Amino acid sequence: MKSYIPYGYHCLDSSDIDAVVAALKSDFITQGPTVQKFEDAFKKKVGARFAVAVSNGTAALHLASLALGLKENDEIITTPISFVATANAALYCGARPVFVDIEKDTVNIDPSKIERAITRRTKAIYPVHFAGLPADLRAIARIAKKHNLAVVEDAAHSLGAKYLGTPTGNCRFSDMTIFSFHPVKHITTGEGGMIVTNNEPLAKKLRLLRTHGITSDDESMVLKDQAADNENTHSARRNLKSRSPWYYEMQVLGYNYRITDIQCALGLSQLKKLDRFISRRRKIAERYNQAFARSPYLIIPSEPAGCKSAWHLYMLRLRLDRIKKTRRQVFEELRAKGIGVHVHYIPLHLQPYYRERFGYKRGDFPEAEAFYDSALTIPLFPGLRDADCTRVINAVLKTVR
Repeated sequence: MKSYIPYGYHCLDSSDIDAVVAALKSDFITQGPTVQKFEDAFKKKVGARFAVAVSNGTAALHLASLALGLKENDEIITTPISFVATANAALYCGARPVFVDIEKDTVNIDPSKIERAITRRTKAIYPVHFAGLPADLRAIARIAKKHNLAVVEDAAHSLGAKYLGTPTGNCRFSDMTIFSFHPVKHITTGEGGMIVTNNEPLAKKLRLLRTHGITSDDESMVLKDQAADNENTHSARRNLKSRSPWYYEMQVLGYNYRITDIQCALGLSQLKKLDRFISRRRKIAERYNQAFARSPYLIIPSEPAGCKSAWHLYMLRLRLDRIKKTRRQVFEELRAKGIGVHVHYIPLHLQPYYRERFGYKRGDFPEAEAFYDSALTIPLFPGLRDADCTRVINAVLKTVR
């Protein structure tokens, strides 16, 4: 078999390695100043007021759900076409994810179908910017405002995307936005995630939940006398007002979702290259579009007016009524040729857990199922060479013919 081209791959160079080595040689390899430097650089890049870095994208979704106060019997509305973490985050809090079908063209949640899914238990909408294409946030925000719901953007796929001319993550239409830094994403920290918001109380809550529910902030102390060590001192020295240097308080039940300085050093280095990475992804997508748009056997991805995709994934749809092969045959033939195709994602309502717990079945969300049945992800990442693109294009066209 010829050399294998994966569907996604991280893009590291010597500057990234140097940044990590410098972090390893510094005084802090975790819980140090590089974490805040990464947060500061990231929030500036996306145009948000606050950023909270965490251990991974799933942790970001969980903390966002906790910060909203989701609890048992609450509901959130999301799409069935996403990775399991989007819906699971609600379950971690005891809430229920309620699915709404997708738009056929964009593969994002269909705003016209959201309102019929809202109940008195609904607390939030979690739109997913699938494959890097922003969902229709303005329409979703109108619905959320009308019903007093929060909006949490799952932007794990869409760092570098733009919606109505502004970057994904500015929280113009949402309460919080989460990102992932897994190696196949637009920038990587190995594993890592980020939550951004323009709401200061939410940001404080997120920071508290990220670190076991513990704070050492002087102004946040609940037990002032205990904090100042007044309870166990002689009367002559009582009434100290400042927190004792060693004192901290666990104020809520939190988690250890911290990220390290090593990871954030890599993230800072990678963030400097984001514009270049996105530019390359868009050039590859444009080349794919030109090559595949003419094929009677394929449907290319949509990019509506007002949206600029970050092209995390390039998803073809196979016209299986015209191809004399099954999707699996196409998949396996391409894999045999060294083309690392994949399928994203199995609809969440068809997973055994969701079928058994909530009674979902085939036919519940026909657009999501039709997309899944015909979807095929082909390689797309910044390091993909022009020759590799040509090889992918030729292999796909030959296989579907």
